[in-house]
Amino acid sequence: MLTLFTMLGSLALLMFGMKSMSEALQKMAGPQLRHALGAMTSNRFTGLLTGSVVTASVQSSTATTVMTVSFVNAGLLTLTQAISVIMGANIGTTFTAWIIALGASFDISIVSYIGFFLGIILIYMKKHRYIGDFLFGLGLLLLGLTTLRLTGQKMDLGHNEAVLSFFNSFDMHSYWTIFVFLVMGGVLTFCVQSSAAVMAITMLLCGSGAMPISMGIALVLGENIGTTITSNLAALSANTQARRAALAHMFFNIFGVIWILCVFYWFVEGVELAVQYVGGELFNQDMTSLPKEKYLTFVLAAFHSGFNIINAGILIWFIPQIEKFVCWVIKSKKVDEEEDFRLHFITAGIMKTPELSVLEAQKEIQAFSNRMQRMFGMVQELLDLSSSERRKEKNNEQDFNKLYTRIEKYEGISDNMELEIAKYLENVSDAHLSDETKGKIRAMLREVSELESIGDACFNMARTINRKYAAKSDHFIEKQYNHLHQMMGLTDQALTQMNKLMLGRKEAYDVNRTFNIENEINNYRNQLKAQNIIDVNNQVYTYAEGTIYIDLVNECEKLGDYVVNVVEARMGTRQKDA
Repeated sequence: MLTLFTMLGSLALLMFGMKSMSEALQKMAGPQLRHALGAMTSNRFTGLLTGSVVTASVQSSTATTVMTVSFVNAGLLTLTQAISVIMGANIGTTFTAWIIALGASFDISIVSYIGFFLGIILIYMKKHRYIGDFLFGLGLLLLGLTTLRLTGQKMDLGHNEAVLSFFNSFDMHSYWTIFVFLVMGGVLTFCVQSSAAVMAITMLLCGSGAMPISMGIALVLGENIGTTITSNLAALSANTQARRAALAHMFFNIFGVIWILCVFYWFVEGVELAVQYVGGELFNQDMTSLPKEKYLTFVLAAFHSGFNIINAGILIWFIPQIEKFVCWVIKSKKVDEEEDFRLHFITAGIMKTPELSVLEAQKEIQAFSNRMQRMFGMVQELLDLSSSERRKEKNNEQDFNKLYTRIEKYEGISDNMELEIAKYLENVSDAHLSDETKGKIRAMLREVSELESIGDACFNMARTINRKYAAKSDHFIEKQYNHLHQMMGLTDQALTQMNKLMLGRKEAYDVNRTFNIENEINNYRNQLKAQNIIDVNNQVYTYAEGTIYIDLVNECEKLGDYVVNVVEARMGTRQKDA
């Protein structure tokens, strides 16, 4: 039992070390990774290379595929770009197999202790704590590999009768056996959510002589399918394009497994010959003379790399056809966005890294901001329907009530969006965050609060217009309508500038445009209030009409203030500092 728990603990160290390394790298280069995936995927070959390099760097194909699916969901990558990146991720993840193979062949425990020592110093220095987290994770990974190798030697599985009888019960030359172990590999990878851990177990079993190499390779094939389940789970609640990207990932790996099964035994023999030849050239010795543990781990790593590289080399020419296939399988749903409230970019299920989660929340806030401008456009239309000329039109009352109900529904949607996005950001803030990410989350929480206030202001205007419409006796004169249209036009300009900022890069945005529009709104509000007093005294219109009129003017001015608050939160500045 002690040996068993030592083996399980070493696997846990391996998995946690890889997780720590991946998260530390993404914290250090989160924005850079996003820009790299976006900028370096101009064609299928650069996309393949980018996916390979990113996955080899973060040591997790799961992180890359989930990240890619999320970028498709957020509209940052096209489906074609995503497919090439995912293909590259399958190649990049083979780098992990070589690390495990080297760890099983050499004593690297001293490197792990050096990693711990340097890592803890950098962590306490704070300035370089992410590098320290990476080194500490590397130390855990290497320590886990070393402990796993020593535990495997202690267990001596190659002479364990129970283990040997289990594997001998299968016919190693039967395709049925290959299929059974392929399924086992997929199920194990799905359960532990780590192909690296299953690869380590496979190398331990093959290296000890307990399991034939053909069965080990079948497990490796199963791992390739099992790891696709993660990205498909992440895409379940995502949009159509993200689900298509996840399906393309699964199709890519299943296709590879199908063709490799057709030439399975020949391919395995070819890999063994390649290891013997290349290894002989590099190390100037017969690879078969190496201890069985070392030789077979190199064969497994070589098979993993060779299979994924050849599979990518075949399918990279058929990316347009793969795209058509997944689009045919997963068809677009025509849903009225206004009648169906749901978050489009924030997905439930698997929690991503904080950097990626912040990106998704930002895209959701952009959608929230656009929705609020559409809501304000409805208020302007409602004002037009309330005019005396439009009242004479057929079905005017029906159209007015329908539009008012829609605005009322939008107000409820804005409340829900604020709560859902804020709740998501609170969950993200529970993770270990960089100072930059903490600042982003604080700003985003303020943004959603102010956007919800814009929704409240729009609904307040709609209710005011509805009261005026229901009274029937209170009609604005033409001059009042003209002034309101001008005031709403200025407010709409402010909303347009706000959405330009939300959709673009803040470094390229001139914040003074927003402040200038806000000053125009304030000055025009003061001018209209002063003129209103004069017009009421001169009996140009009634006091009741003047009150409703100024209420609408004031709400526009308040809405402009909320817009400025959103812009300040996004820019990280105050009006007095601008």
